[in-house]
Amino acid sequence: MNGVIVIDKPKDYTSFDVVAIVRKVSGEKKIGHTGTLDPMATGVLPILLGSAAKAQSVLPNTDKAYRASLQLGITTDTLDITGKVLTNKKSNITKEEFSNTLKGFLGRQNQIPPMYSAIKVDGVRLYDLARKGVQIEREAREIYISKLVLNEFDCEAQTAQIEVECSKGTYIRSLIDDIGKVLGCGAVMTGLRRTSACGYSINEAVKISDIKEMSKTDLEVLLKPTESIFYSYPQINVSAAQATRFYNGGALDIERTLLKNTSEDNKIYRVKTKENVFLGLGITDLKDGIIKVYKHFESDKF
Repeated sequence: MNGVIVIDKPKDYTSFDVVAIVRKVSGEKKIGHTGTLDPMATGVLPILLGSAAKAQSVLPNTDKAYRASLQLGITTDTLDITGKVLTNKKSNITKEEFSNTLKGFLGRQNQIPPMYSAIKVDGVRLYDLARKGVQIEREAREIYISKLVLNEFDCEAQTAQIEVECSKGTYIRSLIDDIGKVLGCGAVMTGLRRTSACGYSINEAVKISDIKEMSKTDLEVLLKPTESIFYSYPQINVSAAQATRFYNGGALDIERTLLKNTSEDNKIYRVKTKENVFLGLGITDLKDGIIKVYKHFESDKF
């Protein structure tokens, strides 16, 4: 079973819990996901089955979208409401102050990832160190926030809900913590829903409760093609001989393809047969004048 199924992850489930459920229903051993969601978070979690699991190492750097709720006046060690409270003080922020502060977080910027994250440092995940009470310096990472909108604001309760569209690798908990620092009152994330990831929308997602009731055949009907992960890349169709060569791991002569006049080096393409069968990803190498195999995916149709 090769392909992608988009799950609407429920609260209090880990991403690995979801993988285990899909594995049980599908019977597929090779299975993974495109990006961890914390147990408290809900929303889009694409699950990769069969040969699609190989996509984990070559996922496109596509934007993600979230809807997050927060509480002003509180900070915790995890930067969300599940953590140990570090500060708790009365805040009196107005809706106008909050909205104006959000504007300062649009665009390109550096963000320090939280200690409670799956990032590895010297082979050890940060959250493992954090649980032992160990704090270490973390390098800031460049992120990009393209949309940051205030959906709701309760002046009396000092709570808000924001909508965020951002680059891969952005931590919404850290964003909210940084907003609280700028406001001078502190802030903590109280809820998170991922509404888009890897080009998939929440409207395409299937509830895990429905998955549990399905047969393997039912699940196969819901599978999206492996190629759908890479729709952000342009495609190139090749001849039958070239398709066989590429499928067997061989590079293609650029001069004998439709990319013979390209000036873009290291550009990734979806390589397909003339019949539009997806074979995998190729990447241009102008120095050697070839399209190399970037990642190969088995196809039942080739």
